[in-house]
Amino acid sequence: MTLQAEALVPFGGVEPDAAWADEVRRLARQRDAVLLAHNYQLPEIQEIADHTGDSLALSRIAAGSDAATIVFCGVHFMAETAKILSPDKTVLIPDARAGCSLADSITAEQLRAWKAEHPGAVVVSYVNTTAEVKAETDICCTSSNAVDVVASIPEDREVLFCPDQFLGAHVKRITGRRNLHIWAGECHVHAGINGPELAERAAASPDADLFIHPECGCATSALYLAGEGAVEPERVKILSTGDMLHAARETKATSVLVATEVGMLHQLRKAAPEIDFRAVNDRASCRYMKMITPAAMLRSLREGADEVHVDAGTAERARASVRRMIEIGQPGGGE
Repeated sequence: MTLQAEALVPFGGVEPDAAWADEVRRLARQRDAVLLAHNYQLPEIQEIADHTGDSLALSRIAAGSDAATIVFCGVHFMAETAKILSPDKTVLIPDARAGCSLADSITAEQLRAWKAEHPGAVVVSYVNTTAEVKAETDICCTSSNAVDVVASIPEDREVLFCPDQFLGAHVKRITGRRNLHIWAGECHVHAGINGPELAERAAASPDADLFIHPECGCATSALYLAGEGAVEPERVKILSTGDMLHAARETKATSVLVATEVGMLHQLRKAAPEIDFRAVNDRASCRYMKMITPAAMLRSLREGADEVHVDAGTAERARASVRRMIEIGQPGGGE
């Protein structure tokens, strides 16, 4: 039995893929809902969604949608961000347990203590943070606009960058900024894609392009391989998930090694089916992202579960930092 079928049995004991899709769309129309799915979701969730993308692109769509309800198939901080931008809309996440190890790596209390150690510093928080952390933040960023965000800050101001240490290191490397302080957080999935693994896969596929997410523990190793001549420098591309899709359509390579969560392969293969996309680490699967199952989506639409709430005061403070994020950098590229 397929994953879809297993998930659907509690809702009628049948396994009709087309019937499931029809029921989802019927319920979405009934609730006046727009269905948003992150690139790391299960393929069947991506396929049923009205819009699929990275969290920045989806946040923009959520903010501009006329729908009364947003069903956000992603992890909790993403649904929170949609609620922050659209406080008058109902925001549902099909499984409220879908958290994020990176967002959990810093709390608002920890950020306040860090700010107290650096009075006057500008706080730049990756969008992969809780609403409470965003409320303590001057400007949020994504992996695609993090460099632009930091570059927009006067050079004489200290910058506190949180929570991802690998993205922070990438920004520091590109900007050369000496007064950029980096929080030691990480995504457990991306951190697990390591340098030796990348080097082994690259050596076995010398003609492949390397698409590396800057959250990965192997990002520095990729640049080292290019610097040492083990990989042609033009084949190494440090990219957000949104930018990976643009690069997939433009590359001349016949094969690409991809260092990010494996759900991204579905959209890459759709964008460029003639290219052989392979994961650097095929175990790099986020269990939180995969909590959003077909059954969970049906339950959410049928019952209005699980609704996302953000305290009004917290949301108001966080909204300014998120809006600044949306204003900086190029549309279409996010985390």
